[in-house]
Amino acid sequence: MTSPGESALTVVIDQAETSFTALDDAGLVARDAHEFGAYARTGGWAFGLKVARSVRPGGQSADETPKVSAKEFAELADCSPERVMRYYKAWDRAADDGLVPQFEELAPGQEVELPDADVWLNYYVSRSSATSERGTAISEAAEAEGIRPTKALEVAENPTALRAAILADPSTARAARQALLDRVREDPELQAELARDVVRTDDLKKAVATESRSADRIGYVRQIAESGQIKTPAGQTVDAPLDVRQEAERHLSLLDELEEGEDTGEWATEAYDTMKNLVVETVEADPELRVQERRTKFYSSLQKATKAFEELTFDDAQDFYEDDMVQRLEELQQAIDSCLTALRKTTTPAE
Repeated sequence: MTSPGESALTVVIDQAETSFTALDDAGLVARDAHEFGAYARTGGWAFGLKVARSVRPGGQSADETPKVSAKEFAELADCSPERVMRYYKAWDRAADDGLVPQFEELAPGQEVELPDADVWLNYYVSRSSATSERGTAISEAAEAEGIRPTKALEVAENPTALRAAILADPSTARAARQALLDRVREDPELQAELARDVVRTDDLKKAVATESRSADRIGYVRQIAESGQIKTPAGQTVDAPLDVRQEAERHLSLLDELEEGEDTGEWATEAYDTMKNLVVETVEADPELRVQERRTKFYSSLQKATKAFEELTFDDAQDFYEDDMVQRLEELQQAIDSCLTALRKTTTPAE
């Protein structure tokens, strides 16, 4: 049976243990909060400092410093030496820029003022590939785009993930398309590869042909609007009437206002057909231009016919002679005689 004194002692002990446990838990919480705050303010610098003050720099022997090698530190930390060296190199680069003390100035356990957490990302590279020529190029491109090199390196090291993102997400696909267009301008080999891919894929080939036709039609309208000249069906280049040029400018402004990625095919066709009709109307409305247009067409046809006839050869006619050939040439001769007769009737001798 417990005496009153023993009961009182038990209560005191229990209260003391409870109080000690509460204080101990509060201390642990406070420590966690303190470490969290330190990391929130400094990020990787907090761990970089632990490496910098505990791992001896290259060239120093174990006799010269109480610090340990990166391998020993990694064993104590239960991680790889490569991971330790990434923190080591990050600190080294920052030290060269004067942001943090050099390794030789630090001793185990020493505290120093650390840079802002965001600055750490400019020095720390989480992947060894970043040190390769390819990795360096990717890192530089990432910095030029204003993003963290580690993000770009992660994507470059996982092309399957990149493919999945492109297939699943339209915005990623658009970004990839723009990147390819920027790259292809400076990469003839990639240009050739893409061209081969297009011509070997029927759907892409049709799409390219459609877009090319739209681009040509827009170019036709743009040329009238900007140069103020029209090209007639017979191939004459003449000044465009003011109303024709204004109509071209109106259609061009509508085309330029289309959203990026919006289909221009229908708009381009409408603008092109409108301008073509206006050009024909312009020619028909001007008697002098109309005559010149017909003269130009006649000479063009005559030149083509002359060239075609001159290309005929009869050196070995006996090998392929047929009566139909002679009949066609006789009909052609009759047609030419009719043309000559018609032209001579309209000719007025000069006085």
